[in-house]
Amino acid sequence: MVLEALCSEFLLYLSAVRGLSQNTIEGYKNDLEEFKAFLSPEIDVKTITKENILLCIGQLSKQKKTGATVNRFISAVRSLFSYALKFNYVDINPSLEIKTVKLPKKIPNFMTNAEVDELCKAPSVKELLWEKRDRCLFEFLYSSGCRVSEIAGLKMSDFMDNYHSAVVTGKGNKQRKVFFEDDARICLAQYLSDRQNILRKEKKESPYLFVSQKGDPLTTGGIRYILSRYSGVEGTNHHMNPHAFRHTFATTLLSNGADVRLVQEMLGHSSISTTQRYTHITTEKLIEVYKNAHPHG
Repeated sequence: MVLEALCSEFLLYLSAVRGLSQNTIEGYKNDLEEFKAFLSPEIDVKTITKENILLCIGQLSKQKKTGATVNRFISAVRSLFSYALKFNYVDINPSLEIKTVKLPKKIPNFMTNAEVDELCKAPSVKELLWEKRDRCLFEFLYSSGCRVSEIAGLKMSDFMDNYHSAVVTGKGNKQRKVFFEDDARICLAQYLSDRQNILRKEKKESPYLFVSQKGDPLTTGGIRYILSRYSGVEGTNHHMNPHAFRHTFATTLLSNGADVRLVQEMLGHSSISTTQRYTHITTEKLIEVYKNAHPHG
């Protein structure tokens, strides 16, 4: 089998059998396109060696790709050959002995309580786009700890318990329950009236909670744009991306004594180690507070 055919079959498998999200499949597709470009779409997969793959990784390094990008490429190639081995397209997996690049530990970007309050109030103060929708959007991101894709995909039918909670669909089409506190629900009530007026004006219907001013579903790109406006020079001048709300949600819960496994469940992390990153943040924050507050610090 040639590489082009194997990649096509593998991507179909990820979608139809594994049920991975479209974003995840696009990530695999992009990395495998690089792989085909480095070698050849028509190369027989049985002839691909460990050395061939290492040369591809070397090319990525020459292009000054980040360590995370290189590791994602290695992971995609490994998964491709694991699939090929499973279905007897190859006799060995040439990527097994290839090691990933060691990455420096990065502390996730999060906001202080004051920064969250300032950003959530920015739509009411700055009046840049759509005040009620944007404030509701920010409160929902912070209250639920949702990924931006989960908020964009949130439908009116997903809500439960009089808007106290909702079921969202996360990575790998896994569903989980998320919660909304009082501030978020107050903002929601104010936004829903505006939303209904917009849909009526545009003569449209939408199952999605967050819509544009033309009544179309708000995309992840649209949400990032909205946040960039309010956290940019026109707004708080402290640029943030949507994931900062998620990081802040986790950090706040753990700082206030929440059990790490419960936080893992609320974030939808498949691995506890992913959630435990935030325990390091809270420890560092405690040390910083101690040094600043103690008289002999």
